[in-house]
Amino acid sequence: MTRISLLIAIPQPLRDQIMDGATLERARTLADVTLNEAGRNWSGEELAAHLPGQDVLLASWGLAPLTAEVLASADRLQLVAYAAGSVKGWATDALFARGVRITHAASRIADSVADYTLVLAMMGLRRPQDFDRQMKAGEPWPKPVCLEQFEICGKRVGLLGFGYVGRRTAALFRAVGAEVTAYDPYVSAEEMATNGVAKAALREILTSCQIVSVHLPVTPETHHVIGADELALLSDGCVFINTARSWVIDQDALLAELRRGRIWAALDVYDQEPLPREHPFRTLDNVLLSPHVAGMTADSYLGLAATMVADIERFVAGYPLLFEVRQDSLARMA
Repeated sequence: MTRISLLIAIPQPLRDQIMDGATLERARTLADVTLNEAGRNWSGEELAAHLPGQDVLLASWGLAPLTAEVLASADRLQLVAYAAGSVKGWATDALFARGVRITHAASRIADSVADYTLVLAMMGLRRPQDFDRQMKAGEPWPKPVCLEQFEICGKRVGLLGFGYVGRRTAALFRAVGAEVTAYDPYVSAEEMATNGVAKAALREILTSCQIVSVHLPVTPETHHVIGADELALLSDGCVFINTARSWVIDQDALLAELRRGRIWAALDVYDQEPLPREHPFRTLDNVLLSPHVAGMTADSYLGLAATMVADIERFVAGYPLLFEVRQDSLARMA
């Protein structure tokens, strides 16, 4: 491999949380490494001062927008490897105009989100949390009603969105015997079929699936794509999961539907975060709440930098990047 200059802009303590010693040593074997030792993210001006002579920038959450002014001093920059998810906060037209390529670790976060989604779906079908609450409250020995308990094998699952998370979620649901369908206007039926998934219209999924899980990105087209009319299509007893973004669902309409008691929901994202203490969601027994943690595991965090260092290795060796973000696809990404 050709030896390069690598600027790791990730400050402590985040660097130790997402990059172990083995990954840092792996980076040092292919590059002359410069570390951010400021104990905080650099401002745009500080980042610009460190970019001269650097071939690759490895960054994570808190990266300053890579504007034309910041990039003016980037005389050798060829690649930005982002050890986190969405690149929309910092990836500018100026970056693409200079021919700088981007790769990101959203796929590694997707593994944890998919894992959590499967857990939530099974909790919605079996409700262990309800029995736990009843027993700890000292209620008489709970007698499970078999007609309210369901296995996941054979259930029809509908995924709204078939990107990184949707694909990994589909694989997990298929592994436990569920029948998986997906709605995504940007993915062909043929591509879904290669993943063992049937392409379906939004209405078909909402009316026919016992489990509906949201994995749509934030775009102008997805704003409140699920509103009162769509929620009314869900079958009684449907398990409705959102580990994506609240942007996709009319939260007031969802609250109204949950108050009817027809469906059960698991929510990890909200219009306002942290969720206000007085929010009505906190009063409902048919909704399971978590504080935007679907993608947060020790495994996924330590995998972020490792995934990016592996793609940097591919870049240096002249192989295609595995997780490249192209300008023409940025608008429809999460």
